[in-house]
Amino acid sequence: MAFWSNATVPPYKVSQRLLFAFTLSLSLTYVCYTLMSCYTSLQFPLHEAGYLSHTRAALRPDEGTPTTPATGLQALSSAEATGSAAGQPQLSTAQNWLERDVQESSTPDFGVQRLPQAIIIGVKKGGTRALLEAIRVHPDVRAVGVEPHFFDRHYDKGLEWYRNLMPKTLDGQLTMEKTPSYFVTREAPKRIFSMAKVTKLVVVVRNPVTRAISDYTQTLSKKPEIPTFEVLAFKNRTLGLIDASWSAIRIGIYALHLENWLQFFPLSQIHFVSGERLIIDPAGEMGKVQDFLGLKRIVTDKHFYFNKTKGFPCLKKPEDSSLPRCLGKSKGRTHPKIDPDVIHRLRKFYRPFNVMFHQITGEDFDWEKDENQEIS
Repeated sequence: MAFWSNATVPPYKVSQRLLFAFTLSLSLTYVCYTLMSCYTSLQFPLHEAGYLSHTRAALRPDEGTPTTPATGLQALSSAEATGSAAGQPQLSTAQNWLERDVQESSTPDFGVQRLPQAIIIGVKKGGTRALLEAIRVHPDVRAVGVEPHFFDRHYDKGLEWYRNLMPKTLDGQLTMEKTPSYFVTREAPKRIFSMAKVTKLVVVVRNPVTRAISDYTQTLSKKPEIPTFEVLAFKNRTLGLIDASWSAIRIGIYALHLENWLQFFPLSQIHFVSGERLIIDPAGEMGKVQDFLGLKRIVTDKHFYFNKTKGFPCLKKPEDSSLPRCLGKSKGRTHPKIDPDVIHRLRKFYRPFNVMFHQITGEDFDWEKDENQEIS
């Protein structure tokens, strides 16, 4: 009581003691807060990077991938993804794929699964995978990583099945998929038109002779017992009769397949990408693709570098990634040596169809300039 008594203590002493008591109270509060904080950190240690990585993975949107895990990993190869970046730690293919998905997941696990507004419909061995991987860099694009094959193989499963394969998107984002075999499937144009007549279509085309050899090379890697390219390409080599029923040859008759699509879609809804220019000038081709899709030009030359080992451009590694993104072993295979006379006959076979394709599309792909060069 004497501490607070004004009778025994002068007024100025009372003020000093009140100030001292207040300061002491604040100090004790700070000490208690500090001790509680230390205790919490000791009880719940969180490694910042691991916590954030786990959180981002938890928020990762559903990619809508069909239940074929091995197929979903085809886009990346751990050994080749390192490219020329020697000394970098090599991760397994599954780790690369997971790391990439976490890095790309800027969209939380909410949104709506929508039918695609744009589809890469062809062509096989034209560069469709490279195009898909590049356009997926765009923040306003969400795409299925594997080929759904809905309009050629699974149409009987219905649109809801197809929709459930699609990733979730927010308003303003574009849903895409790619299945190159659509371009040569007779029923595909009508089916896509029935789904949505305003669907935008993208076709990657390549010199049909080079494309045919690349197609054969892929098949040869899986079935080494098949006949030679020269045997399969001709009905009668002595007479020079090309076997246009062989799929490797038939796919390259672009004008014939395009006529089927033009029965349902105007030319303004179909964009043609040069497979050759996609290698030489990926940023330029991607700029035109983004314009066609109504997207801001975000994917530019800063996203690419040329991989000398693979022989084509790769996407530069994103921030927070240890590896660049290159296509896997199934891309960039060395072509077998083909008899120059066979190449000459194939070019002669394709020439009128190429001219017709040029007249329909108004696009000049400069394939004739390479007639005297050996295909590598």
